[in-house]
Amino acid sequence: MPKKVSLSTKLVAIGAALLIVALTSIGLTLWVTWQLEGGAAAVNEAGRLRMQTWRLASMAQSSRSPVVTELVAQFDQSLALLKSGDASRPLFMPLDDKVNQGFAEVQSLWADHRSLWLGQSPPEVDTALLATVQTVEAIDRLVLAIEQQLSRLTAILNLFQFVMMALAIAGAVVMLYTGYLYVINPLEHLQMGLLRVQAGDFSTRIAVETQDEFGQVAQGFNGMAAELQNLYDGLEAQVLAKTEHIEAQRARLATLYEISAFSAAAASIEELSRGFAQRVRTVMHADAVAVRWSDEANQRYLMLASDCLPLDLLEEERSLLAGACACGNLKADARTRVIPIISHESKPMRHCARAGYESVVSVPVRLQQRLLGEIDLFFRSQVQLTPEEGELLDALASHLASALESLRAAALEREAAVGEERALLARELHDSIAQSLAFLKIQVQLLRNASQKAQAGQVQTALDELDAGLRESINDVRELLLHFRTRTNTADIELALQETLQKFKHQTGLPAHFHVTGEGLPLPADVQVQVLHVVQEALSNARKHARASQVELNVTKGAQWRFEVRDDGHGFNPQKTLGQSTHVGMQIMQERAARIGATVRVHSQQGQGTSVVLTLPAHPVSGASLGTMNLDAEALDALKTDSSEALR
Repeated sequence: MPKKVSLSTKLVAIGAALLIVALTSIGLTLWVTWQLEGGAAAVNEAGRLRMQTWRLASMAQSSRSPVVTELVAQFDQSLALLKSGDASRPLFMPLDDKVNQGFAEVQSLWADHRSLWLGQSPPEVDTALLATVQTVEAIDRLVLAIEQQLSRLTAILNLFQFVMMALAIAGAVVMLYTGYLYVINPLEHLQMGLLRVQAGDFSTRIAVETQDEFGQVAQGFNGMAAELQNLYDGLEAQVLAKTEHIEAQRARLATLYEISAFSAAAASIEELSRGFAQRVRTVMHADAVAVRWSDEANQRYLMLASDCLPLDLLEEERSLLAGACACGNLKADARTRVIPIISHESKPMRHCARAGYESVVSVPVRLQQRLLGEIDLFFRSQVQLTPEEGELLDALASHLASALESLRAAALEREAAVGEERALLARELHDSIAQSLAFLKIQVQLLRNASQKAQAGQVQTALDELDAGLRESINDVRELLLHFRTRTNTADIELALQETLQKFKHQTGLPAHFHVTGEGLPLPADVQVQVLHVVQEALSNARKHARASQVELNVTKGAQWRFEVRDDGHGFNPQKTLGQSTHVGMQIMQERAARIGATVRVHSQQGQGTSVVLTLPAHPVSGASLGTMNLDAEALDALKTDSSEALR
């Protein structure tokens, strides 16, 4: 083929030629096979005519007219089938003069003998035998003619198969040669060229012998090799520059990771600021570092920590007024900057100049656009910051601000937790011990009055009430100790609930059963605490008021956890009891449930026991989160009201 023809055109042309030859051979083979199948079916049908002839002769001698008539009809149908053929089987006689002559002979004999078989009386034996023999011999000649034609077709089929095999071999040879000539050979040239380029010989070129796709690839290869040869001289310098840039980026990232890890592990502001100063000085190769923190009005800067700063300079600038020195003179929109120390006599820079520093780098510390302080890096030489170093210092200052704010928030959270625990203890004492003591005070007054009036019966009654009140106060103290000593397992609340039930059984002597069903994610620790206190309050109410013989605690895990405390006591009227201010236990349960977004429902009837059900939301809000939501008094009252409505 011409060298300017594309590779795809060459391959398509060769493939199309081979495909046409293959399709022609397959078509001829299918046609011969079709002829053989039709002829074979015709031979079978002709053999059936022979059998029908003998049966017809036998039935005609036995005078079975209906059977003879049916056999004659079948013979007619077989002749008609042989004449017209059946493409669905397939069945047809080969197109041959000898076959047509034999079939015409059979038709002629059948036309002569048909009336013989359909006569009123059976034919003579000799006449019937002669007619049968003549018909069978004619059928045999027809079958022989068909078989001879089929033999010729079989020979032709074998020839076609041999030709197809030869064509397959020839096509394979052509495809192999074509593949080598147009694909493999050019690829070998390309591979050799690539190997030489890979070895460093950029002067390698490939001869362009054709204009097909491989010729275009060869041209592209030559252009690539020429470009590589042009770039090779400056490549080493570019790689070195890129390597230095990547190494600088890696060092900055390593610094950020190290300081981030240190900030997360620091336990106090002093430890954080001191360690931060040391690390920043090492990274920036500074001679000294000072970390200053400003007040709310940005009027005074307090030095949190320093590293390698002279003692006299440290004492003079421990607390610095804004504007008294170039270090503590930041504006709201200040950026990282380099401050040169020009003269020893300049008042704002006098201390730094006396210490021998020539440059100061001031880095503002911000958190959410709020200026918190600055980091000062002191150098004994002139300094020029690169943009990358400026970005690194800004990122480090941001990490410092976030870490200090996290420590401050953690301290506030611990303070709030202590205050909340104290308020909880005071509320528990007020709701239990304080009311019992008030009751005992009233009984003491009644006892004093009865004693002064010498009323022995009332004295005994007051003493009994005092005794019962003291026992109740002792039980309340024990319950408070139980509540505040119980700890939850952050992975599973079941152990704490089992421990609570064991202590309840030991305290009251009542049987207590514990059942857990379902599967669910572990509850947050502070949610577990509130749940445990609600369960303890329900058990305390059962001990004080239910007069029960047994208690059950049923826990259902799932998307919404459910806790139920059930007793078989005498029960009460929830609507009536909720309106009484003396029953503070239910109010306590409502308040605890409201802290985690849960609901408490009480089901009870006179004589049928009591059931207290605590249902958590799908994603319970922790008590700490609720405490930091800055809700006003009206919002908290609304939250308590909603919880009371849910309880009703």
